[in-house]
Amino acid sequence: MPLGDMRTPLLSNSFDVPEEPLPCDPGNPTVGILGSGDYSRSLAVRLVACGYRVVVGSRNPKHIAIGQFPDGVQLLTQREAMVGTEKVVFAALYPEHYHTLVGLRDVLAGKVLVDVSNATKLNSGEPSNAERLAELFPESRVVKGFNVVSAWALQTGAHDGSRQVLISSDYPEAKRTVIQLARCMSFLAVDMGGLASSRHIEDAPLRLFPSWGGPLMVTFLLILFFYGYNFLRGVLMPYLSRGQNNFYQLPLETVNETLPAVALVILALVYLPGLWAAALQLVRGTKYSRFPGWLDHWMGRRKQLGLLSFLCAGLHAVYSMCLTLRKASQYRLLDAAYRQVKAGVEHSWEETQVWRSDLYLSSGILGLGVLTLLAITSLPSVGNALSWREFTFVQTGKDTSRLGESMPPPSSDPRGHSQWRAAQGLEW
Repeated sequence: MPLGDMRTPLLSNSFDVPEEPLPCDPGNPTVGILGSGDYSRSLAVRLVACGYRVVVGSRNPKHIAIGQFPDGVQLLTQREAMVGTEKVVFAALYPEHYHTLVGLRDVLAGKVLVDVSNATKLNSGEPSNAERLAELFPESRVVKGFNVVSAWALQTGAHDGSRQVLISSDYPEAKRTVIQLARCMSFLAVDMGGLASSRHIEDAPLRLFPSWGGPLMVTFLLILFFYGYNFLRGVLMPYLSRGQNNFYQLPLETVNETLPAVALVILALVYLPGLWAAALQLVRGTKYSRFPGWLDHWMGRRKQLGLLSFLCAGLHAVYSMCLTLRKASQYRLLDAAYRQVKAGVEHSWEETQVWRSDLYLSSGILGLGVLTLLAITSLPSVGNALSWREFTFVQTGKDTSRLGESMPPPSSDPRGHSQWRAAQGLEW
C-alpha cells in the first residue's frame, strides 16, 4: 500500500468540527437555588456536573454542614444568592414557607422562578403551588417544572431514573429557558402549556397507576367468579353429594383451573371494543363521530388488559408445571398403577387420548409464545423501534390465531373433557 494512502484520513475534515453548535451550551451561567434541603443538594450536584455555577440561598448558611454540597457551590444568604443569580432561580422549599420569600421580590423581579414542589392532596380543587407562588411574585416569571424528577434521579443522572420533565408557564421565553436547562441536564422536557396545567403536574407524583384501576378490578372480579364456580363444581358439590373431600385442591388445582379462563376472557375483552367501534362506525356511516365515553375509556385500557391476560397465562403455565410435583399427584400415580396391576392390564395406552393431550399442550405453548411476543412489543422501547405497519401486524394480525390456539375443543365426552383439563398445561 502506498505511503500516501496511509496518510489519508478515513473521515473527511468536515466531521472534525461540527457545522451546527451543540444543542446545549450552558456558557457557565449562574443558577440560584432557594433552600438547602435534600432536593436542593441534588439540584446543585446535577447543575455543577453540567457546567453551571450554583449559588444556594439559605436563611442560616452557617448552619449547613461542611461537605453537604459539592465543591464550587456558594452558600450565601437568600438575598446575597439572588443578587448573584443571573436568570434562573429554583424554589426548592416547602410551599408553606413561600411567604418568607416576600422580602426578596425586588431581587427576584424579572427572573425565572422555577417551582419544584408537589401537591399534598390529590384533586384538591385549590390553586396549585405554582399559581400561589405567581401571586406572591407577580414581577417574576414563574415556571412549574422538575417536580416529577426525584432527588435520586438528579444525583445519578437521567440514565438511571425518569427522563421526563413536565414544564408549564404563562411566559413562553421563560419556558424555553427552563426547557433548555432541562436538556442540558440530560432530561427530556415536555411542554404542558400554561401555568394552569401545573395542577395536573403537581398531582402526577401522587397518582398510583391511574390507568390500571379498571383493568385490575375487572381481573379481580373474573378471578373471584371463576374461582367460586370451580369451587362449587369441583369441591363443594362432590362433598355434599358423595362425601368426597377435595378441599386440598383449593390452593393449586382450583387456582390453576381459574387462571386460563380469566386469561381467555380478558384476552377477548382486549379485542371486543375494537369490533364494537368498527360496527359503530359502519352504522353511523362516518369515522369522525366521537365514541361513547365508556367505549373510549375501554379502548384506552386495552394495553393493560392484554398485559393482565399475559400475567394470568404465565401464572397458569407455572402452576401447570408444578402439578406433578405435589404429593397428591404421586399418590394418584401409585393408586392408578395399583389398580392397573390388580386388573391385570398390561398396556393402558390410548392413542386418542395421547394425541389429544399432546395437541392441547402444543396449542397452549404456541398460544403462550404468541402472547409473549405481543407483551414484549407493547414495551415502549420495543414498540418505538417498530414501524407502524410492523406494530399493527403484531398487535392486530395475531388475534384470531391467539384465540384459536387458546380455545379448548368441544367435546361431548365428559371423560375426554376431564382428560383435557388434566393434561393441558398451557391452555388459555
